[in-house]
Amino acid sequence: MNVQTAKAVRIPTAAVTGLIIDALSKAGVPDDDASKIAELMLEADLIGADAHGVFRLPQYWQRLKLGSTNPHPKIIVNRTAPATALVDGDNGMGHLVVARAAETAIELARECGVAWVGCRMSGHAGAAGVYATLPLKADMVGLYSAVANANHMPLAGGAEPVLGTNPLAIAIPAGKEAPVILDIATSIVSYGTIKNHRLQNKPLQSDWMIDPKTGEAVTDPHKSAEALLLPMAGYKGAGLALTLGLLAGTLNGALFGRDCVDFNAEPGKVTNTGQFVVALDPSRFQPLDQFKAEVDRHIRELRSTKALPGQNVRLPGEQRAQRRADRWRNGIPLAPELLIQLDKLATELSIKSLRERG
Repeated sequence: MNVQTAKAVRIPTAAVTGLIIDALSKAGVPDDDASKIAELMLEADLIGADAHGVFRLPQYWQRLKLGSTNPHPKIIVNRTAPATALVDGDNGMGHLVVARAAETAIELARECGVAWVGCRMSGHAGAAGVYATLPLKADMVGLYSAVANANHMPLAGGAEPVLGTNPLAIAIPAGKEAPVILDIATSIVSYGTIKNHRLQNKPLQSDWMIDPKTGEAVTDPHKSAEALLLPMAGYKGAGLALTLGLLAGTLNGALFGRDCVDFNAEPGKVTNTGQFVVALDPSRFQPLDQFKAEVDRHIRELRSTKALPGQNVRLPGEQRAQRRADRWRNGIPLAPELLIQLDKLATELSIKSLRERG
C-alpha cells in the first residue's frame, strides 16, 4: 500500500541505489551482492511497495551490524527431485536467497514445466510481488509466499498474535497488456504500512488493528506495538496465513507460529525465515503467444466493464506498471521523516546522503 504524503520528496533512482549499495558495503556485503540487493529493494520502491524498499535500509543495517544477518552467506541449493529444490540461505539477506530460489525454479521449470523451490535460513526479503514477477522474465507464471518476520495477527476469534502477515503474490504474463500481478498480505494491510504510519505520525484506519484486551479499534500508530493486526476477510485471511506459513516455514525447516522471531523487537536474533517460489511454464499447456493473447483479451474485456459511481475498474498489476514508469522517470517519493532517518544513517556510516547524491 502506498502511504506517501503530499510532502514526499522525489529522489532519483540512482541516488537511492547508490545509498543502499554503499551502506551494505560498509556492513561487509560483497559488491555484487550489494548491487543485487539494491536492485530488488529499488524495485519495491518503484512499484509502490513503499514500506519494503529503502525504508528498510536502517533495519537491515542494524541486523548486519549485530551479526544476526550474515553479510557473506554461502547459499546452497539442494535439488531434491526433478521439479523441487530446497535453498539454504546461510542466514543471508533474504533478497539474495529468494532471488536464488527464483532462478532455480525457472531453471527446473524449463526442464519439468513446473517447479517448487523452498527456502530456509533466509531473511526478510521485502515485497512479495518483486519475487513473483521474476519468472515473468522467462515467460513463466510466478508464485511467492513467505513467513512474515513477526507475528502480529490472531487466528479467527483469537486474541494472541500467533500468525504473521504471510503474503501471497501471483504473476501471470500477458502480451501487449501489463502482466496480471496480485500482491497481498493476508492481513488487511502489511505491518510495514503500520510502521510507515508510525514514522509519519499518521492515524491508522479503524479496521486495521484492535486492542486484544477490549477488541476495540486502535487508530493511534504509536500504540500499534500492543495491538493486533486483523486478518483480511476474517477467518479467510487467518486461514491463508496459517496454510501459507506451514508451506513456507514448516515444510522448509524454517520457523513458524510461536517459534517465529520478531525481527522488529529482537534485531540481534537469527530469524530463519522461510519462503517459497513456484514457476510454471504456460507453454506446456498451449502455445505461449496464444496464451498471452488470450490473457490480453480478458484484460481488455474486464477493464471495459461498468464501474461504480466515482470509481474506476482496477486490475491487479495495472496501477503498478503505471507507477513504476512514473517513478523510474521522476524519482522515488520519500517522506521527509524517512529522509531524516536515511540522512542519519549516512552520517553514521560516513557516506553521501541522498540529497548529496541527487
